[in-house]
Amino acid sequence: MTLRQPHEDALVFAEDATVIRRTLVACSKLLAWAEENAGPGFREAVAAASQAAGLSRSPTDLAHDISLAIDHLDFSPSA
Repeated sequence: MTLRQPHEDALVFAEDATVIRRTLVACSKLLAWAEENAGPGFREAVAAASQAAGLSRSPTDLAHDISLAIDHLDFSPSA
């Protein structure tokens, strides 16, 4: 198996898109819950974790990226 290159289109079957979407929705809910319940160190912890992953995103930016990814799955053209 060869890893798809960034310039190559990906074909994702409906069942796979459903799993990806469900996971993204769970991430979104988890992020929202943690932001509401985790206390004042939450933003700093998310910033440190995302920076360590090479993303450098705030919780708000991560939530936006997750929503955008869900929209891409929901509104991408059919194969």
